[in-house]
This record gives sequence, structure tokens and C-alpha cells, in this order.
Amino acid sequence: MGWKETTGTAWTWFRGEWHSGNPQIMGPMTHAHWLGSCVFDGARAFAGVAPDLDLHCQRIVRSATSFGLKVEKSATEIEALIREGIAKFPRTAELYLRPMFWAEDGFVDVDPDSTQFSVSVYDAPLPKPTGISVTCSPFRRPSFEYAPTDAKAACHYPNSARAIREARARGFDNAVMLDPLGNVAELATANIWFAKDGEAHTPVPNSTFLNGVTRQRVVRLLRENGVKVHERSIRWEEFLGADEVFSTGNYAKVAPITRAEQKSFQPGPIMQKARDLYWDFALGGR
Repeated sequence: MGWKETTGTAWTWFRGEWHSGNPQIMGPMTHAHWLGSCVFDGARAFAGVAPDLDLHCQRIVRSATSFGLKVEKSATEIEALIREGIAKFPRTAELYLRPMFWAEDGFVDVDPDSTQFSVSVYDAPLPKPTGISVTCSPFRRPSFEYAPTDAKAACHYPNSARAIREARARGFDNAVMLDPLGNVAELATANIWFAKDGEAHTPVPNSTFLNGVTRQRVVRLLRENGVKVHERSIRWEEFLGADEVFSTGNYAKVAPITRAEQKSFQPGPIMQKARDLYWDFALGGR
């Protein structure tokens, strides 16, 4: 979610101060700018709540550790800073919350002592659940042997970008990406699900994509409320034979997919149950 795509109100904490707008915190010699040593996380705040913010803060610490960066702020300290940023906005604001770690110096590998940290909080309205179209991408997610798939890292996103670019050129909104073995991994920007005969199915985490915080929450909520959830290896053809298809992710939370290739879907009862349960959870402040 780019800052220029929002309404433009943003605050960033860097080196002990909050800065408005889009402060210039990297230069051409910065390792992250040059060699990609940037990890981040994305959470949400809306209606006065920030669901699972603690889990997002824990994940950014794990991502930074995976990259060999020196983590001198705990997840609890990061969460407190983010809540400072949230307080700069009205309670009704819909916000994106983005902590980042990166290296300033190093050659190929990072110099951990040069690790930098920031928190950005900015306006980013939640998209309406009107439905999107998806197609299977020719580009795949890598396995852990090929890329640092255990981290939410900026270096993964050029692959997502080219998948979305190719899908849009063919008239679709988003791309379904397979893993190296040809099983469905996720969308270019979110986790993917389908429902069949009243049961939910979603790809099992296999180190080719992140086990999303919202994904994990929805798995738990559905199971606690009587819906059978299958986490397993899934072929793309199974999605095309589904009763309904939907996504989970931080940006849109739970959202319907209304076309996969040339097959149309209606938002269905499993997606709606997942969405209702998630919003009840979020607005309940848990």
C-alpha cells in the first residue's frame, strides 16, 4: 500500500521523532536501497481497534532476525510506538500500520550494527467487499532454498508485482501464484481460500508463502464456530470447481473473489461467516 495511494495523511517515527508526510530516511548508499535488506510488517487500525497488532509486531522481529539485522526494539516496544502513531488520527480513521527494519551498511550481507528502524502510520481506507477477478499466474512463489520466505521482506514484492502486471494485462485484478511443485500458494497479495459443500479449504503453509496473521485468525474462528477447515496441498483446478472463493489478508481482511478465470462466483455463506466472525473478533477488541 503506497503512501501516495492513500489520502496523504501520514506520520513516521524515525530516530526518536515523529515526522509528517514522507520523510527521506534512505540515501543511495543505504544497503536496503541498494541491496534489498528491508523487512516490514503491515497491520490495520479502524473503528478504534488494531486487531492482532501484537502478532504483527512479533512477526517483524522474526523477519528482521531472519535477515541478520540487529533488533534493539522488542515487539512490545514496537506496538507501543505504533499506538502512539494511531493516536495522531481520529478514532474513525482507517489506517495502515507499517514497522520496518533495514541495514544502512554492508556489502551483500548486512552490517547488523547499522540496522535502522521506523514506524509509519497512514490513512488507507479499507476496500469495499465488492469482489475481484483472479487468474493463475505463470510466475511462482519460491521455496526457502531460493529466497528468504520466512520473512516479510521487500525483496519478495517485485515477483508479486510482475504477477499482478501480467494478470491485469489479461483483464484480471489479481494473480494466483503456485509453489514450485505446482500447488496453489496464495494470491500475489493475500492468502486464498475456497469453500465446497460447506467446508473451507486453504493451502497449507509450506515455506513458500507466509502464514498470514489474518489467515491464522480466520482458521481459528471458523473452527471454533463449527466450520471444518482443511489446510492441505491444493491444485488450481479445485478452486475452479469450488462453490465459493475468497481471500484473507491484512489489507482487505476477508473479501470475496467473484471470478476465477472465466468462472463466476457469488459471495457465499462460508466467506460471509468468516467475514462476520472476523469483524466481531476485531471490534470486540480481542
